[in-house]
Amino acid sequence: MATDEAAPTWCPSGAAHAPESVVLGVRSGHDGQVTYLADPVPAAEVLPSVPEGIEPRRVLRFASHCVSNCVNRRGDDCTLIERVLTLPVREETRAVPRCHLRTQCQWWRQEGVDACHRCPAVATKNYTDDELATLVADPSTTPEQLAEWIAAAR
Repeated sequence: MATDEAAPTWCPSGAAHAPESVVLGVRSGHDGQVTYLADPVPAAEVLPSVPEGIEPRRVLRFASHCVSNCVNRRGDDCTLIERVLTLPVREETRAVPRCHLRTQCQWWRQEGVDACHRCPAVATKNYTDDELATLVADPSTTPEQLAEWIAAAR
């Protein structure tokens, strides 16, 4: 039974400036995959170190509490992870990335290991010329629309 006193779930694609926000990982390499930190680091400690002119979400992934007024929220579910799961898996791997957030992660609770396999590819801030990433990020896009776009792009 859920109550207002229940522990909040965490969004692995959260806001950088939320009071509880932590750095989940660093985006690196040519494909921008996330390398997860062994332990969370409060975002407030890291943000001042990001050079001026660099959007922090371009290079870091943040986690913060899931909030009821999020545009990706539908009841208790996150529609963002539903859209992310529509995307093809980039590489064959059965290893689940190490992540300190898992036990409180909304995506894990909702979709399990499939969410963990896709999570490293998620960018909180995308290039505007990346049409597929823009569609995934748009809360009005349905998984069916994404599947149609992917099929047409092949």
